[in-house]
Amino acid sequence: ECHFINGTEKVRYVQRYIYNRQPYVMFDSDVGEYVGFTPLGERNAKRWNDDPTELEHRRAQVDRYCRHNYGS
Repeated sequence: ECHFINGTEKVRYVQRYIYNRQPYVMFDSDVGEYVGFTPLGERNAKRWNDDPTELEHRRAQVDRYCRHNYGS
């Protein structure tokens, strides 16, 4: 999901992983890394945060996905 504040000047990209109506891990572009909320989510967050390619891909989503689709 994309959150736009002041047009495209301030954009926040959030990707949530939910199982059984409970979020277990989330990527927030303001934080710049994954955050786990459950033991499984913490393990996945650590694994994904240790992969620089994955983090680079998620951080680029702000421009590639959010700003690109703004106003479409």
